[in-house]
Amino acid sequence: MEIKVMHQIMEWNEDVSDAVKAELAAHQVCLINVMGSPGAGKTSMIVELINRLRDRYRIGVIEGDIAGQVDADKIHAMGIPVVQLDTDGACHIEAMSIQHLLKEFSLPDLDVVFVENIGNLVCPAEFNIGESFRIALLSVPEGDDKVVKYPLMFATTDALVLNKYDMQQYFDFDDAKVEADARGVNPNVTVFRVSSRTGSGLEELVEWISETVNEKLGKEKGGV
Repeated sequence: MEIKVMHQIMEWNEDVSDAVKAELAAHQVCLINVMGSPGAGKTSMIVELINRLRDRYRIGVIEGDIAGQVDADKIHAMGIPVVQLDTDGACHIEAMSIQHLLKEFSLPDLDVVFVENIGNLVCPAEFNIGESFRIALLSVPEGDDKVVKYPLMFATTDALVLNKYDMQQYFDFDDAKVEADARGVNPNVTVFRVSSRTGSGLEELVEWISETVNEKLGKEKGGV
């Protein structure tokens, strides 16, 4: 019985996810689902991406947290439209929440919306939220065994960002193993080695995002 209930919930979420995709497509907006553990550097990464992409695209952000609005305050201070979603203990964001939150934005005035999902490597991977594509962050201090332990997160992402790469010399982190493990469950994943702190690797990630957004929106390279 529990399996049937879960299956029904997932089907319901997929229906709403499709509705979100249709709404975004109608307004030519690309939704990017950013996932990773607490402390992986999701907010810092989004801040750096905004700084490098805001001249190309009109950007909004949905900040997901179990509680609090510390991260949303950082985005707001940049002059970027942001909505805070507190899940009150839930470990992931669902498509229905995105559907409601999109009403808080003026979609005709946006090209890209980043969603910072709840910090963990399990639940967010299971729920489509109407995203155009996914980016999963894995930071060096977390260890190089996470793909093996949490394969769904990495099997369903479009890009894997090995973040805090400038700290590799201080940790026993085999990035080649991580990439091999990731390609074992997701042969088409694109892997980046990035440091939000130093900026290393960010330009390659920015160009990939730009190309992917343009492809999804059917725009020529170069943005709006």
